Amino acid sequence: VKEVANLSLLSSACNVVSAASACTKESHPCLRSVCDAAGKGVQSVTQATASCVQPVLATLEPHVAAASEYASKGLDKLGEKLPLLQKPVGQILSDTKELVSCRVAEVKEAVSS
Repeated sequence: VKEVANLSLLSSACNVVSAASACTKESHPCLRSVCDAAGKGVQSVTQATASCVQPVLATLEPHVAAASEYASKGLDKLGEKLPLLQKPVGQILSDTKELVSCRVAEVKEAVSS
């Protein structure tokens, strides 16, 4: 989970969503109250679930470690095949705009000639 969260694409996307959320909360106080209440509820449920699940996780730890290692190798292979995952959202958007702009310019040139 940590490796996935550290992917540039996912990390930057989370930052964009977080910034948009913060801006929305500032603009709409009622929405901020609802989001804050929901966040506290999720936090309480998460803490309660974690305390109940902890004994089970301790028993399954060797299996979880093996699955984690397997997932890590799979993620490495995915990163090799999809280098896009290593780029932040801003760079992907910029590259896409540049590619589209080049293609449009090529089409304009072909049409005019």
